[in-house]
Amino acid sequence: MKNFKSITTLLVVVALLASCSGKNDKKGNKMNNETPLVQVQNVYAENVDETSEYTATVEAFKTNYITSNSGNRIKRILVDVGSRVSAGQSLVILDNVTSVNQESAIAGQRAAVANQGASLASQEAALKTEEINLARQKKDLDRAKELVRIGGGTQQAVDQLQAAYDAALESLKARRRALDASRSSLQASQSSLGASQRSMQTVQENTVLRSPISGVVSARNFTAGDLPSGPILTIQQLNPLKVIVNVNEEEFPKIKVGMTVNVAFDVYPEENFTGTVYIIHPEIDQATRTFKVEVTLGNGGGKISAGMFARVKFNYGTENHIVVPDRAIVKMQGAGIRYVYVYNSANKTVKYTEVQLGKRLGDRYEILSGLNNGDKVVIAGQSRLTDGAKVEIQETQATKEE
Repeated sequence: MKNFKSITTLLVVVALLASCSGKNDKKGNKMNNETPLVQVQNVYAENVDETSEYTATVEAFKTNYITSNSGNRIKRILVDVGSRVSAGQSLVILDNVTSVNQESAIAGQRAAVANQGASLASQEAALKTEEINLARQKKDLDRAKELVRIGGGTQQAVDQLQAAYDAALESLKARRRALDASRSSLQASQSSLGASQRSMQTVQENTVLRSPISGVVSARNFTAGDLPSGPILTIQQLNPLKVIVNVNEEEFPKIKVGMTVNVAFDVYPEENFTGTVYIIHPEIDQATRTFKVEVTLGNGGGKISAGMFARVKFNYGTENHIVVPDRAIVKMQGAGIRYVYVYNSANKTVKYTEVQLGKRLGDRYEILSGLNNGDKVVIAGQSRLTDGAKVEIQETQATKEE
């Protein structure tokens, strides 16, 4: 009984194999098994959005570290992490002992300069008087010489007036030299006072530390009473923000300063944000073959935060390219080559055709090169094909419609 069942099973299997050993054509005739059966589809050019998408991390537009070089202890910190600050706002107050001592010294310098100025003014007034007296003496001397010439005076009077004039002239020269020295001394004192005032201003600026930018306090590293050895606070400008993207070098000619880009965030899946290309770095990284592009992003609502994961999409317009079903694309094993089989209806053969892929469009691919408008490409049955092989077309609904 067991042998009978085994024989029956074997006969059924043989019958099934026999029934599958060939295929019938549309008239019911059996087809040659050596001719591959394939499906083909016409492909055409259409306008394709030329875009590229990259991932990046959002950064603050500017970051400023509030530090002090005065060496003074912290007296008070007026803000905390998360505080919003304005440019010029006071943030940290330091001990001002040094500033008080400097103010006292500068007050003494100011008094000394004022005294020197008063003394110089007195010297200038005395010099003016001497110049007037010397001019009068010169007139008296000239008059006495004229009298002698016409016989109405004595040489003794002339000699006395000449001696007095010469002495007054030497005294005037000495006073001028003294006045020049006083002026130089006053200028030196004024320069010293200016340097002291600038030094005090520096100390005062480092006694009350202010924010150079408007932003948010992102870090506070010390407290009152500490002697700071590094940044006391970190201020970040969060409106606008920036995203630094590493872009493939082949897109270098396409990207321009001022062009708009689309920015999306996984945390806001239903929203799109618009950014603007702000800086294009001119150098190509030799290791990655990319260049950096800085994109600014408005953040008036404060929804975006530094550190967020962003997807940045650049749009370069549209191009008219062939589009093919992804089923038509075959990848060469062990290589990055992609190819398709193009059907020649004249001789019912297929041709191996290498293609350059563009972007993926759902279940289709953009073809940058390799195909012509209206080509018939094989979309099913590629596994048995070789270049130049004859094929049979399996009709599909799309084929019938064509």
